[in-house]
Amino acid sequence: MFHPLSLALGLRYTRAKRRNHFISFISAVSMVGIALGVAVLITVISVMNGFEQELRSRILGMVAHATVAGAGEPLQDWRRAVDLAEQDQRVSGAAPFVEREAMLQGLRTQGGLLRGILPDQEPKVSEVASKMKAGSLEELRAGEFNIVLGIELAAYLGVRLGDKVTVFVPEFRASPVGALPQMRRFTVVGVFEAGAQEYDFGLALIHMEDAQKLLRFGASVTGVRLKLHDMFQSWTVAQDLGAELGGYYQVRDWTREHANFFRAIKTEKLVMFVILSLIVAVAAFNLVSSLVMLVTDKQADIAILRTLGMTPRQVMAAFVVQGTAIGIVGVLSGLLGGILLTANLQTVVSFLEDTFGFEALPSDVYYITGGIPTLMRAADLQQIGLIAFVLCMLATIYPAWRASRVDPAAALRYE
Repeated sequence: MFHPLSLALGLRYTRAKRRNHFISFISAVSMVGIALGVAVLITVISVMNGFEQELRSRILGMVAHATVAGAGEPLQDWRRAVDLAEQDQRVSGAAPFVEREAMLQGLRTQGGLLRGILPDQEPKVSEVASKMKAGSLEELRAGEFNIVLGIELAAYLGVRLGDKVTVFVPEFRASPVGALPQMRRFTVVGVFEAGAQEYDFGLALIHMEDAQKLLRFGASVTGVRLKLHDMFQSWTVAQDLGAELGGYYQVRDWTREHANFFRAIKTEKLVMFVILSLIVAVAAFNLVSSLVMLVTDKQADIAILRTLGMTPRQVMAAFVVQGTAIGIVGVLSGLLGGILLTANLQTVVSFLEDTFGFEALPSDVYYITGGIPTLMRAADLQQIGLIAFVLCMLATIYPAWRASRVDPAAALRYE
């Protein structure tokens, strides 16, 4: 379709000075609109990618990628399960745990999740050891009944290092006065901050042997937690491990435990992408008006070219070339602008904060610190650039078709 004559003519119209400066202005506005739309789309998607990565790292830093637990009962042969998991090349770490809901009492009372861990094994499956704000995870020693609390949970209970916390679990024992709940006093030896309220306000860690005694598990555990090299293989790896162990097991992974949360982020990202793509589409279809005006302005030239033997198809190709050239310049400018804006977004935000006296992400409201997180992905850049280019191509079809339908006799009648 793009005959060399059509290509040369289309490029000449692109760079030639037009008699009608308003048409040039409309073309420039279309180009700038496309560039701005693409740049904004890249920046917003990159910020959403950054927030998603930040939240995922905070949540998955405290939760295992996959869990294999007993089906309705404690897991008996957990050492064999750990050995089998560590032999799998897809697994980077495995650790047993004991878990149960509990009521914790300090100056106030609050429910939470009580998890028994092995302090020397826990770093294999979570990042809690690196998130300690006070104390140390190694202070959890078997038989000493020590406890590590989330920072918000400790604040609500009104306890600090060295204070006592009474833990009640929904296990009852018979006594001369009737059934009494299982309870034990623990000493606070550490406080962690995960950056996610689900854990900072709802998780307490104790030594696994202390949890086994408190819950009367004997030598059993709730299950085995796994950390993988590729977290997106979590469901497959957990199923394979359960099948290798034999019998019935409850298999869970992070995609199911937090499915609604990450699905909401994905949906929000998709909706935002569609909305901003519509803005790019509006800017791209401004090409229609500018090219239609150009066709009207160039009717005499088109008529002369037609009388010299240029075919309607060649005329159409020439205006497609011009519109495509404008679109390419706009898209490439937008890609470059979006990359530069995303790379320097924190500098821009800091300047706006200093100029207008506001804080974009107040530390007392948001867990995310260190500025606005961004993450540019090559796949997103390619997708945005391709969509914008296709929209520009579509915008050239109607004006080019109008140009190919110009009647030479009618156009030259008053020339």
